[in-house]
Amino acid sequence: MSAIRTPRRVLAAVFGALLLALTTLLTGAGAAQAALPTPVSAATARGYLAAIAATAESHDSTYDRALFPHWITISGTCNTRETVLKRDGSNVVTDSACASVSGSWFSVYDNVTTTSASSFDIDHLVPLAEAWRSGAWAWTTAQRQAFANDLTRPQLIAVSASSNRSKGDQDPAHWLPQTSYRCTYARAWVQVKYYYGLSVDSAEKSALSSILNGC
Repeated sequence: MSAIRTPRRVLAAVFGALLLALTTLLTGAGAAQAALPTPVSAATARGYLAAIAATAESHDSTYDRALFPHWITISGTCNTRETVLKRDGSNVVTDSACASVSGSWFSVYDNVTTTSASSFDIDHLVPLAEAWRSGAWAWTTAQRQAFANDLTRPQLIAVSASSNRSKGDQDPAHWLPQTSYRCTYARAWVQVKYYYGLSVDSAEKSALSSILNGC
């Protein structure tokens, strides 16, 4: 009998392990990978960065978040925040107002997983204040609205509120996400700045160059 029971126990253990792995995959850490639009390659980003002259920031004292209208309606009852939460989450269910009532979200900035959408922020990868200091002060309101709600470039991403608050309006010379995400982050940062014709300061350019050279 023992010769029969042992294989059954082994099979049961294997099945249990597989079930646990599947459950972790569906509901655990890393289950909901943020779906940031894929940024340009490191080589392309290096080329973009080389083309951006290092320039001192300006107009810091005149920044006002209200100058970048957001969130705007994207489709039906869904605004930009709700659209990104649906895009970046796993098994997201929304109500008639497009609010996420269930799902799972994973923050690539700091490896935090949540099932509560309210605990996550939608980060402007290039912060609005940073964009203002880098040239957006000269834009029209329509241009700033487009930047603040851009779903095409790698500019909006759902991340933990704690990582977003830690980042604030800092550039890569002063704040970076976890090491494994820095290459993607730098590629996205440079792509967004290059596309919108925004400047970089010398410390920012040096930090980005260092990251991209290691990608």
